[in-house]
Amino acid sequence: MGVRRAAKGIGDFLMESVGEAVAEVILGLLACALLFCLGLIAYLSWSFSPRLTVAGAGVLSLFLAYGAWGAFREPSKGRHRRGVAAVATGGFTLAAATAVFLLFYASDCNCL
Repeated sequence: MGVRRAAKGIGDFLMESVGEAVAEVILGLLACALLFCLGLIAYLSWSFSPRLTVAGAGVLSLFLAYGAWGAFREPSKGRHRRGVAAVATGGFTLAAATAVFLLFYASDCNCL
């Protein structure tokens, strides 16, 4: 009876270890692919029009800064985020989550 339980425990441990290793590889590949796509978008936009790229980056930075301001400010009593403020806050949250994802997984990547 003890041997079966030990064998089952070892099997569960091995399956969990293999699952974690596969998940790490998949997340690393996703991070490298995302980093490659972001670099490709920047390269293609710069080769199309440097001025438009700088202007777009400025507008995007202002949008994300407005989203960060909306995410971290003290909410007014009885007021909810609506319209542009809600979209900007969501965009900032998505950008922050993407940045954290790239920090953890793409920094491990050999593609840098």
